[in-house]
Amino acid sequence: MIRKIINFYKEGFLSMEVGKKLWLIIGIKLFILFIVLKLFFFQDFLSSKFDNNKAKSDYVLEELTNLNK
Repeated sequence: MIRKIINFYKEGFLSMEVGKKLWLIIGIKLFILFIVLKLFFFQDFLSSKFDNNKAKSDYVLEELTNLNK
């Protein structure tokens, strides 16, 4: 049963013409979103401000508890 399901998807993907190009576009978009944007726009704020995990967790706890104030 599992082998039939795997073969179904494998044969379907191999017979695609337009679908392969669409998957390539999806892959490129995911690469840009997760790799490029993370590198340039989402630096590790906590590591740049604090030296150890205790200081990081204290900061996050303080920010979360003072969120409504």
